[in-house]
Amino acid sequence: MSDEPDPDAADDLAGQQAAQEAEQDAGPEEDSAGADFEGPRRRERRERAERRALSERARTLERARLEAKRKADAASVEPHRTPSRGVVRGLKALVSAVLAAVLVVGLGLVLYFTPLMSVRSVDVFGTQAVGRDEVLDVAAVPHGLPLLQLDTDAVAARVAGIRRVASARVQREYPSTVRITIAERIPVAMRDFPDGPHVYDRVGVDFGSEDPAQSLPYLDVENPGPGDPSTRAALEVLTTLRPEIAGQVGRVAAPTAAAVTLTLTDGRVVVWGSTDRSQEKAEKLAALLTVPGHSYDVSSPELATVK
Repeated sequence: MSDEPDPDAADDLAGQQAAQEAEQDAGPEEDSAGADFEGPRRRERRERAERRALSERARTLERARLEAKRKADAASVEPHRTPSRGVVRGLKALVSAVLAAVLVVGLGLVLYFTPLMSVRSVDVFGTQAVGRDEVLDVAAVPHGLPLLQLDTDAVAARVAGIRRVASARVQREYPSTVRITIAERIPVAMRDFPDGPHVYDRVGVDFGSEDPAQSLPYLDVENPGPGDPSTRAALEVLTTLRPEIAGQVGRVAAPTAAAVTLTLTDGRVVVWGSTDRSQEKAEKLAALLTVPGHSYDVSSPELATVK
């Protein structure tokens, strides 16, 4: 706390002392005067009291004014709050995202509705037995169509409908190319029919009636097709064999799915049984065929026999 005297307290003390002196100076004369008579001393005291009251009111108003001025000055010099860096970065990111979205939408509309990036060429890959022109005719990709309007799934489905095609993939290659990639069916076995030999792929799909380009095992099943269990079992066995062993097979017979038998081109017979443990059976057969014999039974790989 400060040791300096309070000016207001000093003024109040001086006023009290002056009032006491005035009362002492009044004497008996003033006490005996009438209530309605105001002498010079009483008037002087009254005027001093009024002056003190006015002075006190003036000091109170001045203190209030100074306090208000101090608060106003403090508010005016208080620094303005600026947004934090995180808020600024967030606003910038939001603005950038909105602008990017507008740009992407606008570009998409341009590409979708204008011929700026439309089909001008179609490339076909993976054809061997299937002709490129056949793929293009079936694909029916309209030239001049904006690439974004091209239904690639529909085109792929049409191409996959070609008998020799196992799968098809259609891609857009900007600015103006459509790429069609096919995987052809690989013949695994064949079977004679009145209209000629038919070839089958690994899942049993009949996809050709012309003479096969290579010698294939004859598929001896009652109802060949992808939904026939005997067909699936016979073809699974063929595709499990090592390539050098599969090339020696002349016939695969499956009266049931659990009774697969292979006949090699040199007349030897392999009793395979079911498709259980086919990988073990294929490895065991590769070793057994080095042993002279006519019949090789691998239906139980751990008890394989040669006769």
